[in-house]
Amino acid sequence: MIWNLQIKLLEGAWADGDWQATVALDEATTLEDLHGLIQRVVGFDNDHLYSFFVARTPRSWDRVVYDEEEEANVPWEVPLNSLFPLAKHRKLFYLFDYGDNWVFQVSRTRHKPYEAEPGAEYPKVIAEQGDKPVQYPALEE
Repeated sequence: MIWNLQIKLLEGAWADGDWQATVALDEATTLEDLHGLIQRVVGFDNDHLYSFFVARTPRSWDRVVYDEEEEANVPWEVPLNSLFPLAKHRKLFYLFDYGDNWVFQVSRTRHKPYEAEPGAEYPKVIAEQGDKPVQYPALEE
């Protein structure tokens, strides 16, 4: 089945304005594949560590982390359909670059899951709002 997910930028060292995108992807997409998709959609270089976590807020200490350090929760083994629906008051967050702290919230939309369209390629961006963040803006001297 195909799900629509909303990816929304919450913060980052160079975040300047609001940005979000809605993507359509297979429900069995892994967190590692979602990482690659987000990197492509925002146009970042995939040159830093990343993690996903489920928590109430991006700053919550009470969280379940999905990264290469967590043996039971490595991103390449965790499909989205094993996470959603999330527990009440919990959200999925994606953290990229532990120095610049790019934080995105990933949510399922209210759109019901649907069969893949014949001939369509997934994942695909179906909507985007705002200006994409710039990972390495030219700094004024």
